[in-house]
Amino acid sequence: MKLAPGDPVLAMLQFDEMHVTQADEEMLHKELGFDQPMLVQYGRWVFGILRLDFGESYIKGKPVLDELMDRLPLTILLTFGGLVVMTMIALPLGLLAAKYPNKWPDHAGRIIALIGASIPSFWMGLLLIYTFAWKLSWLPTMGKGGVETLILPSLTLGFAMAAVYARMLRAGLIESLSQEYIRAARARGIAEWRIFLRHALRAALLPVLTVFGMSMGSLLAGSVVVETLFSWPGVGSMVVEAIFQRDYPVVQGYILMTGVFVVIVNLLVDIAYGWLDPRIRLGRSERE
Repeated sequence: MKLAPGDPVLAMLQFDEMHVTQADEEMLHKELGFDQPMLVQYGRWVFGILRLDFGESYIKGKPVLDELMDRLPLTILLTFGGLVVMTMIALPLGLLAAKYPNKWPDHAGRIIALIGASIPSFWMGLLLIYTFAWKLSWLPTMGKGGVETLILPSLTLGFAMAAVYARMLRAGLIESLSQEYIRAARARGIAEWRIFLRHALRAALLPVLTVFGMSMGSLLAGSVVVETLFSWPGVGSMVVEAIFQRDYPVVQGYILMTGVFVVIVNLLVDIAYGWLDPRIRLGRSERE
C-alpha cells in the first residue's frame, strides 16, 4: 500500500469535498503520523492490535473493527452459499465418476470440471448475469435482498471450486476402492452402498479436506471478485473501495482478519482428520 501511488490525505480531502491549503494537508499528514518513518507507523499499528484497537477508517472515521464486523456476516453468508453450491455439484459428480469410471457419468463429469476450471470467476459471473438476469429476467443482479440475490453470486463462487474437488474426490474414491480393507469388507458381505459411502468416501475426503484448508485464501480472494461484480456489501467489496481510497487501516484489518480466518479453518481441518480416519487417533494414542 505504501508503494502504490496515491495519498490517503488527498483521498480524505476529496471525500469531504473541502477547499484546503497546503498547510492543511501537512497538518493532516502530521496528525495521522505520516511524517514518521514507515516502521514506526507499522509499530504503532501492531501495538494497537495487541490492545484490539484496529484503528479508524480514514474516509469514514469509524473504528475498523466495527466496519469489519458489520460486513463480515454477509461475506460468511456468501462463502457458505458458495460451499453449498460446490458440495451440490462436486459430491454427486465425484461419486458417479468413481462409481462408473470411463463411462458416460465420468465423461460428463470431466467436461463439467474442465469448464469450471477453465472459466475465470468474473467471466462466469458475467455469463450468469447475461443469461439469468438480462435475457431471462429471472434473478436480480446486484445488491443484498432476499434469497434470490444470493443465487448468482453463490453459483459464481461455487462452480469453479466444484470442478477441482469433483476430480479430487473421484481420484480419492478410486484409490480407496482398490485397498485391501475394501475387498475384505466385500468378502464379509457388507452392502456395496455402505462400503462406498461409509468406508471409501471417508478415506477419500482426507486429501479433499487438505486442499480445502489450503485453498481458503483463494476462496476469500474469489469472494472479493464476486462481491465487487455483484455489488454484494461484504468485506470484499469494502476492501476494494479501501484500496482505491488508500484507506490503510481498513486494508490492514482485512488482511489480518483473513489470516486469522485461514488459521482457524486449517485447525478445524486438522481436527476433522481424526474424525474421518481413526488411524490418526490411534497413532496419537500409541505415541502418548
